[in-house]
Amino acid sequence: MKYTYNKLVRDKIPEEINNMEGRKAAFRIMDDDEYAKELNRKLLEECHEFIEENNLEELADVMEVIEAIIQLKGIQWDKVRKIQEEKRNKKGAFNKKIYLEYVEENKRNLREEKELNKSWRK
Repeated sequence: MKYTYNKLVRDKIPEEINNMEGRKAAFRIMDDDEYAKELNRKLLEECHEFIEENNLEELADVMEVIEAIIQLKGIQWDKVRKIQEEKRNKKGAFNKKIYLEYVEENKRNLREEKELNKSWRK
């Protein structure tokens, strides 16, 4: 039986599979462009899993992918934290549990419509 995954996995997964009797993993090493694309897909996967399970293990998986993205892009954590703090100071955090229901506007706002029509929002 062959099970096709076609996805980014943690570094030790192929070795674990190959150490099991009757199992053999086929894999390859990606270039940086494909790796970046797959990290984005993996982030969505892990976020979905966190939403489904809502536990620390899945949250840790989300953080692992975020750290891999930061490392690949050569970003420093202190720069991310600085931007986070700037946004928090300008727009606030998520501590007040505010749920925006709608905004009424006198004229059509194409930027707002584009944002609201993104496929992942549905």
